[in-house]
Amino acid sequence: MEEVVAGQGIEQSEAFERVPRARKKPEDIRDEAIEGPLGDIEAAARIRAICEAAAASAAGSARNDKRESERYERAAKVAMEIAMNISDGLMRDDAVHRIVDLCMKADDLRTAQILFRAIYASWIRETVQRDHPTLV
Repeated sequence: MEEVVAGQGIEQSEAFERVPRARKKPEDIRDEAIEGPLGDIEAAARIRAICEAAAASAAGSARNDKRESERYERAAKVAMEIAMNISDGLMRDDAVHRIVDLCMKADDLRTAQILFRAIYASWIRETVQRDHPTLV
């Protein structure tokens, strides 16, 4: 690697671009600390992101992969804890719908059935029933 010296025809900002930087390992969204209370919109967005990030773990859990099962269970637990604090009924039902979808990807029928009973909005219940007829 060549040494770059400021003042020899290269501006200082260009010199800093050539310095290799340590890359941080991307953190798992389900492990991120929640700072302060989340509003309903932020909570719903966080649940959506957790469920999307945990989809691969849920599929691994369905294949009886122990490590992926643990990751799925941790993600589902965090998502459920966040969903309990959503005050708006429709937003909470939509968030629970996403968690039910995650549970079904993991073949966790027991948890999905319990969560399904917590959905009050009729149109969301109908959508979940259509998507997952084994829940009824």
